[in-house]
Amino acid sequence: MSLTRRAFVTGGSAALLAGCAAGSRSAGRGSGDRLAFWYWDGALSEPVVGSVLAGLRPRALITATVVPGDFGQRLTTTLSSGHGVPDITGVKGEDMPTFLTLAKYFLDLNELGARDVAGSFVAAKYAQATTPGGKQVGLPIDLGPTALFLRSDLWGQAGLPTSVASLAREMSTWEGWFEAARRLKNRLPGTFAVRNSHDVFGVALSQEPETFLARSGEFTGDGGGVRRAWHLAVRAIAEGLQAGIYADAAFGAALSDGVLTGHLGPAWNGLDIAGAAPGTSGTWRVAACPGGPGNIGGSYLTLPATCRNPDVAFACITAILSPENESRAFTDAAVFPAVTQAYSLPGLTSGQGFYGGQSTIEVFGPAAENLPDVYDAPGNSDIASSYYTELSNVEGGKNPESAWADAVSAGRRTAKALAG
Repeated sequence: MSLTRRAFVTGGSAALLAGCAAGSRSAGRGSGDRLAFWYWDGALSEPVVGSVLAGLRPRALITATVVPGDFGQRLTTTLSSGHGVPDITGVKGEDMPTFLTLAKYFLDLNELGARDVAGSFVAAKYAQATTPGGKQVGLPIDLGPTALFLRSDLWGQAGLPTSVASLAREMSTWEGWFEAARRLKNRLPGTFAVRNSHDVFGVALSQEPETFLARSGEFTGDGGGVRRAWHLAVRAIAEGLQAGIYADAAFGAALSDGVLTGHLGPAWNGLDIAGAAPGTSGTWRVAACPGGPGNIGGSYLTLPATCRNPDVAFACITAILSPENESRAFTDAAVFPAVTQAYSLPGLTSGQGFYGGQSTIEVFGPAAENLPDVYDAPGNSDIASSYYTELSNVEGGKNPESAWADAVSAGRRTAKALAG
């Protein structure tokens, strides 16, 4: 696709603003030259935000605020009250399904040029901010393509493959992963291939096109993809392959001591592993996720309907999400880009010391670009909580079928309550 906003490709906010001024829309539409911008800690690279906002002056003064606490609740309350509404705001990925039902509170970014840049984003993630009627509520900041993280030294001791190509061949399926996890357990007693059953369940769910609710609104948490993911998680418990670790301190200790030899999770979990076990640097590798790509996490930038200067605000968010700035955000804050053009830039292609010099984009890039089109219904996360609770109960000794029945029953009640 040819991008009419040239600065989205080049990453220059000044050029982007010039492109806005040259367009058919009035670049100064709206009376506001003082705009408010909300996001949460860790959502964006602060140096990127600072440089983009500086580039907008003196034409507009945008004040960015890192909002503490429950960001989604704070934004919902502010939008409904109509008081103190920001002109630009982030929206967390888990909150987007709900905000799509409240799309009247947001501008349609298609009217500001979103169609011109749509092809630069991971398609599946971009689509999750589109209403059934075609209104584009947000532009993606990041995403979390899932992968297999592994200790290459320990896997090598167990006689398992450690090269990306070999891992992709032997562990492309969940069955392949279970075989590897069993070999690790047998050859390195006292070690585990994954942190807990919740990780297995969550990663497997991310590979399913529908989970707890269908597009029709029908409750589907009693079978299909949810049942498949549940069986995988319960199997990991039954075969003693998961460590049952949830606390951060215990996670860090297990990583450092070699008790955890692997991990299943999204790209941003790499920062968690590095932070929790810096002494293991150089021993880790990343490989394709068993069962295929999935996504966990990722957020958006949006413009509320009351935005005082939509063109300047849109220029701001597209500058922040340029390939160069997305690459810089990955380097600064491990924010994995939703803009695919960033994947060929040095910030992502350079070898990473923590992974023994591996360029992990060779795994995360293809995973991101081949994500399944997943329907994430409003209320999915609320419904999911009963399943996670019951998996913990299975870890504690509860009969798996009784736990499944209780999870489904509670999930159905939650779905009914959410439906009103």
